[in-house]
Amino acid sequence: MKATTAIRRLGAAVTLIAVALAVPRPTRAGRLGADVIALFPKEVGEFAYVDLKKARSLKWFPQLQEQMIPERFRQFEKFLASAGVDPNSQVDELAWGLVAEGLNAKTEGTGSSAVPTGEEVVGVALGNYNPSSAEAYFKQQKLPTFKARAYTLYAFGTGSGPNDLFFFFLDSNTAAFGHREILEKMVEVRFGGEEGLLSNDRIFPLINEANGSGVVWAVLNPAYTRLAMQQLAPEVEQFPEAAKLVSRMQNLIINVDASGSIDGKFQAVCGSTEDANTLGQLLQAGFLYKRYQAQKDNPELAQLLDQARVTPAGDRVTLRMSLSDDQMTSLIRKNTFALKM
Repeated sequence: MKATTAIRRLGAAVTLIAVALAVPRPTRAGRLGADVIALFPKEVGEFAYVDLKKARSLKWFPQLQEQMIPERFRQFEKFLASAGVDPNSQVDELAWGLVAEGLNAKTEGTGSSAVPTGEEVVGVALGNYNPSSAEAYFKQQKLPTFKARAYTLYAFGTGSGPNDLFFFFLDSNTAAFGHREILEKMVEVRFGGEEGLLSNDRIFPLINEANGSGVVWAVLNPAYTRLAMQQLAPEVEQFPEAAKLVSRMQNLIINVDASGSIDGKFQAVCGSTEDANTLGQLLQAGFLYKRYQAQKDNPELAQLLDQARVTPAGDRVTLRMSLSDDQMTSLIRKNTFALKM
């Protein structure tokens, strides 16, 4: 494949990932407490947050959330609903982490081409619960259970399947869910038996940086950064120079803020200043071509791309873009955020 084609697709892909996760907030973003972040195991490779209470006030959020919220959480919502818990009124915030399977410290780091082929999910849903009432219902249903320290883990399925999920109440404001192994690690982190995410000096500083600056934010480690680029722009691997650049990328950071408009900020942490400058050039070229393509069929997207600003600075490339609520509604209607390359 020609290099110019790969550049165009890379630019289009990054445009979409930057805005696909964009959800506005009214005035001021909340901040996820360090005590909540501290619950997550150290090896989390992707960490994300959404303020569900604020996001639900947006008329188009139901259409967009299918692309944002992990499928595992939607299963968890159904499970809670069966016990009389209303997720729409009782779950206010959601934070989740993904832990890649089959990777080690070397293959998940920069310079590798390896991406996660499987993963475990662990998350917390913050809200207002009545643990004793819900647990009484689950006991009546004779659900499979497992003990982890002082907590009882309830199984979604049989409790023995590789994809079965579990959950437990940490307290009346915090429900945890995920795969058994990683959920048990969360319990050990709480009791000091395992290191937590706060001790991960590679990703926690970026989480701390992203936290509080949007109703939606996410931080990805190198392996998940490569996976995101591979899924959104598979052709990049046929463009050797761009593929090498992606293999050296360290992180992706996404923040979204809003007042009168939706303002998305996407930061790529590159392997060097030179890489950041090259990526900036690739993005600008991709945007230019995508804008030309979209002028007739998707003028809203063309206008959005025209407003996009790409700024290399040190080892980072920052992409900023803004759109109105009407623009967002129109883009969703045209399946702009389907992320199908």
